[in-house]
Amino acid sequence: MASDATGAIMTETPLDHAHAATEAAPDDIPTRLRYYARLTEGELFLLLEREATGDQLDPKVFDLEDGPIVLAFDREDRLTEFTGLAAPYAALPGRAVVEMLAGSNMGLGLNLGVAPSARVFPPEILTWLAETLSERPEELENRVTAFHAPRGLPEAVLTALDARLARMEGLAALAYLVGTDYEGGQKGFMLAFVDAAPGAESALARAVQGALGFSGVDAGQLDVTFLAADDTRAAELARVGLRFDLPQPAKPTESKAPGLDPDAPPRLK
Repeated sequence: MASDATGAIMTETPLDHAHAATEAAPDDIPTRLRYYARLTEGELFLLLEREATGDQLDPKVFDLEDGPIVLAFDREDRLTEFTGLAAPYAALPGRAVVEMLAGSNMGLGLNLGVAPSARVFPPEILTWLAETLSERPEELENRVTAFHAPRGLPEAVLTALDARLARMEGLAALAYLVGTDYEGGQKGFMLAFVDAAPGAESALARAVQGALGFSGVDAGQLDVTFLAADDTRAAELARVGLRFDLPQPAKPTESKAPGLDPDAPPRLK
């Protein structure tokens, strides 16, 4: 709970709590991923220049020294508090706001002046978020009839996967690489991540796609799925699969510049 300047009690939101967690652990990648997941999965109230006409939205643009931004808030009353009077807005999923702004060279001001989670997202972070949201892994389906040892994959793939997953600190406990038999007689391979951090699926799938891209193997030759450690399939995969242990964070480490590493989310400012 927090108080505004008049002494009124203001209830903190899930986004406030997620933001506070990143402030307490700024180098923790899973914590940052959970924040971005909360931002994109929740509803945002986008301030408009005028009332929307059909599907046409005209966000109110503020020209700042670092470039133009639009404003959004995670509660309607926070938008009203900022404007001081009734103002046109559109209620949208956070994902839709990010995708709308990506590539526009405009930033996003979130909860500015009205909440502890206030911050400005520069265009490069919005682009990173949109790219992450656009890449979803293929989920494991019932078409898999059997798992077996992953024989036949080129050594370049194994080397690339090992190097790539070594950079995904704290995003999952481990992964198993297995061969698969499918209904209809087809054969393939699958990488199953065990106990992935909340919201980390896209980043992990990107890591696999990147590894395959540098190995010269078609991404369609390797499925990706996510399992909990207590899933019965995890025990079966452990018996026949090649295990990759992902590094776990022991202490905060310096992160790369925001938006420059495709395998790690940008740090909050």
